[in-house]
Amino acid sequence: MARDSALRFGAQTDEVMSLLRVVNLVRTGEAETRPEIGRLTGLGRGVVTQRVEAAIEMGFLEDGEFGPSSGGRAPRTLRFRSDQATIVICALGALHIRVGLSTLDGEVFAEAHREWDIGRGPAETIDMSLGMIDQLLAEHPSGPVWAVSVGVPGPVDFESGSPVAPPIMPGWNGFDVRRRFEQRFDVPVWVDNDVNLLALTERSHRRDDAIDLIYCKVGSGIGAGLVSHGRIHRGANGAAGDIGHVRVRDSETPCRCGKVGCLEAEASGWAIVRDATRALDEGAVGILAGLVARGELITPEAVSIAAVDGDALAISLVQRSARLIGESIAALVNMFNPAVIVIGGAVSAAGEIFLAEVRQRVYELSLPLATRDLSIVRSVGDEREPLRGGAELAIEELFEVTFPRWFASGRPTIEGVKAPV
Repeated sequence: MARDSALRFGAQTDEVMSLLRVVNLVRTGEAETRPEIGRLTGLGRGVVTQRVEAAIEMGFLEDGEFGPSSGGRAPRTLRFRSDQATIVICALGALHIRVGLSTLDGEVFAEAHREWDIGRGPAETIDMSLGMIDQLLAEHPSGPVWAVSVGVPGPVDFESGSPVAPPIMPGWNGFDVRRRFEQRFDVPVWVDNDVNLLALTERSHRRDDAIDLIYCKVGSGIGAGLVSHGRIHRGANGAAGDIGHVRVRDSETPCRCGKVGCLEAEASGWAIVRDATRALDEGAVGILAGLVARGELITPEAVSIAAVDGDALAISLVQRSARLIGESIAALVNMFNPAVIVIGGAVSAAGEIFLAEVRQRVYELSLPLATRDLSIVRSVGDEREPLRGGAELAIEELFEVTFPRWFASGRPTIEGVKAPV
């Protein structure tokens, strides 16, 4: 009967919104006790009690320990039940698959990784991903799956969940990525550009809910995730931040996208490897030449590490990449005026050799007002970052965007999270 009354509660709009706010205040840590909820919401003690009891009945909250007393009886704390369900994350890269499981507060408690060429196409790639996820779920029994988030290394139409003309993903254009995951788990699925997931992770590291941030990933390709006033800015069709295909002045170098003169064709990881290989074929010596002599592959990471170790060829390639990328970021700074720019990806492993050049170009080419309080830093480089970002995406969509549509059902459903027509 308690459950039935809680579900009927969902029909009353004003009460619903106050209930959702109570759950989210506890979920985000803004309130831990009933008196704190009352102070933040302006609701009376009796109404707060009703809302909290309804949230407990529906399984979103539970009572915790007693908190500190302010003179009277110590209030009992409240806890969001983050362990009641599981979020599945699948982070696809150009050359790898990483999958993970997280609680509803974003804690990644299990993960798996394997090398994989995304050029093998969507059918094989998703089959492999689902197999890895199934094994992970079998090895780590947990609450029911409530949501899936998928990151892919290319532009995504966020509404449809389909990649749009991704340069390094042959066969993926327009492919319905969501469908296979929905069929397997029967839960809502969100698909986004992998760099947006990384931007969400960086947002979560900071205590500013309204931050303006750019995450620039310099790996095999180049992309930027834009966080505007605390929210991902995807643009009208999901193409916002795709700086890898802006034109570099005087360049006629062919790009993988089919155009010429793109930033990726001059400054990305694959462009650096191409230029390093060409220089070594022409007789360049040093650390990179030693790698080739030992039969090792030249990769973006290898070039970055060689630059840190003092290899002249590697330093020159990394610095040229950084200068070109800095010029493109400077244009973003003038238009977007972020507080923080975070640089990540394999090429950024060169550290200050790379960052110093980016900073110099950005400060030279951007307006003084736009750079007055700007910080340019390197990402922590943790391999779990895409998984944490995927969890952040699902949590935001579940509890900040679609919560009113599905909470009365007790758990999210595919139909329940869809926006009303």
